[in-house]
Amino acid sequence: MSPDAAPDIEAVAETVDRIRAEVGRVLHGQDDVVEQVLIALLARGHVLIQGVPGLGKTLLVRALSRVLGCGTKRIQFTPDLMPSDVTGGNVLDSATGRFTFVPGPIFTQLVLADEINRATPKTQSALLEAMQDRSVSADGVTRPLGAPFIVVATQNPIESQGTYPLPEAQLDRFLLRVEVGHPRPEDETRILRDHLAGFDPADLDAAGLQTVTSADGVCALQRAARGVRVDDALLAYVVDIVGRTRSHRGIEVGASPRAAVALLSAAQAAAALDGRPFVVPDDLKSIAPAVLSHRLVLHPDAEFEGRSAAACLAEILEQAPAPSVQR
Repeated sequence: MSPDAAPDIEAVAETVDRIRAEVGRVLHGQDDVVEQVLIALLARGHVLIQGVPGLGKTLLVRALSRVLGCGTKRIQFTPDLMPSDVTGGNVLDSATGRFTFVPGPIFTQLVLADEINRATPKTQSALLEAMQDRSVSADGVTRPLGAPFIVVATQNPIESQGTYPLPEAQLDRFLLRVEVGHPRPEDETRILRDHLAGFDPADLDAAGLQTVTSADGVCALQRAARGVRVDDALLAYVVDIVGRTRSHRGIEVGASPRAAVALLSAAQAAAALDGRPFVVPDDLKSIAPAVLSHRLVLHPDAEFEGRSAAACLAEILEQAPAPSVQR
């Protein structure tokens, strides 16, 4: 196989299983979160992880970067963080008297944007170009980012003091929004046993995590996911689901064509993770809440009634007839 060739779907599923197994050695009780982050990775998308502190969000990113063989950097978002602290900027070189561009932490492959909603909208907007175009413009020069490139951002949904709501344009750049819950009692027991055995989340070297692939390998997995077959009937199903979000009585602003593309790409990645070379309706239905919920703006009456975007979307998925596809 040439370096640019994509692996077959069975090889993708095998590699993903090994990635899951390695990450699962240090992160317990968050299998669904790992699954959705891997879907975003194969779909070349970004992830917004929402959950209270202490659930392993940072550990997940650090473990993934090691297992994937990709570079990673953490950006701690704070109210005083400036856009140049994210993208980098020109710095005067005293030896030469010339300005030299110093890359910011965004110039890596796996970016952890920790507590992203603590930064001002001006600083949050510094991520927009990087997330959409995979490039950074500074002082009139556009610099491409390497591949693969994925932003995993976290935010605390409960704490509101000192935070800034993410604008719709920022939310729309995230392929998925993932809700992280507390682990089951048996998983929490494993966490405690690891602690007693001396496991330190800050020292992954001691955990002996194995690198499963490389940056080039991740790009090959992404190419394989893009090659997953999608029947025309499923394209119509995507259009139907997205169209219903624009006419639902509880939704004021429905999903955009970009959301439709995101849903399709995520479904292809989900099928690849499952070892299938084709998409089925269940791929779309299972990933739709994570892809679409954060892109919908509820009608004020729906908010007053206590309805959520996820509830409106569940109604849409129940009402939209799923097609039959060739396997």
